[in-house]
Amino acid sequence: MDLSKTFPRSPRDKMSGLVHLPRMIDKALASKLNTLGEYIYPCPLDKIILDFLQIDAEEWIRLVHSQNEEQLTRWVEKKSGSSPPDDMESINRKILERKPDSEDRWKRFYELRDNIDSSRKDIVTWVDLIDLEEGRHMPATREEK
Repeated sequence: MDLSKTFPRSPRDKMSGLVHLPRMIDKALASKLNTLGEYIYPCPLDKIILDFLQIDAEEWIRLVHSQNEEQLTRWVEKKSGSSPPDDMESINRKILERKPDSEDRWKRFYELRDNIDSSRKDIVTWVDLIDLEEGRHMPATREEK
């Protein structure tokens, strides 16, 4: 996986009931191969999943490189199997609804968003911004900060 030439999967993509997990797999693969490009691994969204799975970033890289996605799916399901479904939904919401948490970060967020499409004032979460930046179709919503 060369993320200097292609995008990782959307943070909205799910695996084993968790959003962002397929993207984190793509970034972990690229990290080991030194082909992350401008991506960050582990980013704050990755850390939410890593904490939930109780695994550190380097262990996750080793796991991703030693197993195929079917095996990873089984590992994640086993690891998260004792967690109530509400915990997984809480993790998903935490990722999908994550917004900048300070005025400086909001300023940077608006700069990034407006450089891509200044008409998209409805883009207010990091996941929305990622999908917009990577050219995924983002239907307009009414939500604004």
